[in-house]
Amino acid sequence: MGIFGSFTSKKKERLDQGLSKTKESFFGKLTRAVAGKAKVDDDVLDNLEEVLITSDVGVNTTLKIIERIEQRVAHDKYMGTGELNLILKEEIASLLEENNTEDVDGFDLPNSDNPYVIMVVGVNGVGKTTTIGKLAYRFKEAGKKVVIGAADTFRAAAIEQLEIWAQRVDVPIVKQKMGSDPASVAYDTVASAKSQGADVVIIDTAGRLHNKVNLMNELSKIKRVMQKVVPDAPNEVLLVLDGSTGQNAFEQAKQFTLATEVTALALTKLDGTAKGGVVLGISDQFKIPVKYIGIGEKMEDLQIFRRKEFVDSFFTK
Repeated sequence: MGIFGSFTSKKKERLDQGLSKTKESFFGKLTRAVAGKAKVDDDVLDNLEEVLITSDVGVNTTLKIIERIEQRVAHDKYMGTGELNLILKEEIASLLEENNTEDVDGFDLPNSDNPYVIMVVGVNGVGKTTTIGKLAYRFKEAGKKVVIGAADTFRAAAIEQLEIWAQRVDVPIVKQKMGSDPASVAYDTVASAKSQGADVVIIDTAGRLHNKVNLMNELSKIKRVMQKVVPDAPNEVLLVLDGSTGQNAFEQAKQFTLATEVTALALTKLDGTAKGGVVLGISDQFKIPVKYIGIGEKMEDLQIFRRKEFVDSFFTK
């Protein structure tokens, strides 16, 4: 079990609520796709393909799912549309299981004299600051000492918002004035955390994708200076994506994975959208573990992404 504890019935209930808009949209489309059909035939599969794509599962992942169901239809000779939900659930769960490493309860902190450094990347507006605050809260609730670094120095609002979260969670924050060198802030944060004997450092970074070369250089510089204090920093590079943007989240994932080595994903704002299918597609396509999902505004609404529980909840009406 990871430091964030087991998957309780309360967490399951919150996950069900958080995915409710996605489920309503998905199953509404699925019901229309099989209307008047007794068995799964080519028309049903064509309709199902459209349902998955318009639910932001993504074209490549959709084609994989359809191919798997076609194989089962060919093998079983006859498959009633009433079985489609169960088969779809099984194939999606199977696909996620094959394409990812084992589920880990969030970030698994090793025993070390150095703090565990998490560098957070993502474009402005995706919920990056909120994710950092909620992540800090979860670590603190688990008994860990956390320090936050405000290395997005290009926007005064970013520093102010992070400061508000640090106050809410009651964890220290290292910051400098707007326009300061982001790498300098990151260095000071890691050095301060190490001197305090902190367990976790969470570093915010600027979310500018309009010039990928500058972004790449900046993130590389931040890594280099942190490594002067903690040689293997950052231990994780967490990319935050806004689940409500659907296919745009795919594009952001592609751009950031080209700009830096992303080790984990967090998908936010799933409670306010019908585009939750994006989690399935991104989890499958990028082969980068989805570690966290945001399903509400409360502190505890940043949940660890557990494939089995997510798929179960997705198919629970």
